[in-house]
Amino acid sequence: MAKATRKKDFDYFDYFCQCAQSICQAAAYLHESLSAFEHDAFLGRMDKMHQIENQADCAKHDMTQRLVHEFITPIEREDIFALAQQMDNVVDAIDDVMRRAYMYDLRQIRPDALKFTDLIVRCTQQLSDVLCEFRNFKTSPTIREKIVAVNTLESDGDMLHARCYHELYANDSTPTRTLMVWSNMFEDLESCLDACEDAVDIIESVIMKNT
Repeated sequence: MAKATRKKDFDYFDYFCQCAQSICQAAAYLHESLSAFEHDAFLGRMDKMHQIENQADCAKHDMTQRLVHEFITPIEREDIFALAQQMDNVVDAIDDVMRRAYMYDLRQIRPDALKFTDLIVRCTQQLSDVLCEFRNFKTSPTIREKIVAVNTLESDGDMLHARCYHELYANDSTPTRTLMVWSNMFEDLESCLDACEDAVDIIESVIMKNT
């Protein structure tokens, strides 16, 4: 009788790297969409961003189905699921910015918003570096400094958030609608950076438990 072929183990760390690509793709597309903002074309851009978000959801679903039936995992299955969920949250947060811009029917983009999207691009790139180095977390000489880099960019985002609010409210003649719209936009933009930091916090927790 022929020997049964052993089913290949699922590579969870490779899955994390693939998710990192989706995160970076979403961040870059957000920055591009707001930098080259065209009101009449924005619905199409929002739809494309939703496709990126949907692909990330599908990848997470496939991984979760595999995780349910996996006997042995490289780290605790609860940590795998928590990190997968948080990476999905990052893409969702970026998608939320696009949806908010469409819902509010923005006609122009404030320059300080582009400073935020540039920071989000850089933060997601650093997060990607962490996720792709995660495979070697027990021996990596650089993963901790990459985690700190994400934390630093999130802190930069806190400062930028405060400056954006200050500039928004400094002029007493700013219309109420503008105050409401951009207050919410800046909250959503900051949430993207917060989501990145939450992801590396999970990774740091895994490192502490396993080293």
